[in-house]
Amino acid sequence: MHRERALEILHEMTETESLRRHARTVEIVMRALCAKHGEDADEWGAAGMLHDADYEKWPDDHPNRIVARLREIGEDRIAHAISAHYTKWEVPHDTLLSRALIAADELTGFTVACCLVRPDGVHSLTPKSVKKKFKDKKFAAKVERAEIARALEIYGVEFADQVQAIIDALKPHADELAIGGGV
Repeated sequence: MHRERALEILHEMTETESLRRHARTVEIVMRALCAKHGEDADEWGAAGMLHDADYEKWPDDHPNRIVARLREIGEDRIAHAISAHYTKWEVPHDTLLSRALIAADELTGFTVACCLVRPDGVHSLTPKSVKKKFKDKKFAAKVERAEIARALEIYGVEFADQVQAIIDALKPHADELAIGGGV
């Protein structure tokens, strides 16, 4: 799936800038992760971009609408990864794409939240500072920390390594994503 087509679907299903920005951050991280594995950047980017596309309009049916839409157009691998991006849905994580997406989604959102409370945003963010915020249950209280831990286990990566990969992926896009702070 070409990025332009994924973006078109995202804009059809998602109206708010905040959810579109989350889609973009996860897309960026997924593109960076795919490079480490020698995978298809457009496919991985589309999975990141579209994983929550139906959440805003149909939260009670998420992710069924986007999964059905992707299957209709023959994007079964992306559809499967999106159907598996939350452990409580009990969909097998039997592809590298599905394991990477679950490990990227929530932790990317959490990392962005960490950027937003720092004067210099992502520019001096470290895995250590993210871990400190992760231990503070009052910070980003709605984030399911157990879900993140399980996702990292599924993907087979350490917390600090995944956070560093996320930081490295997002840093060049700090201005676009409004996570650069005052620098």
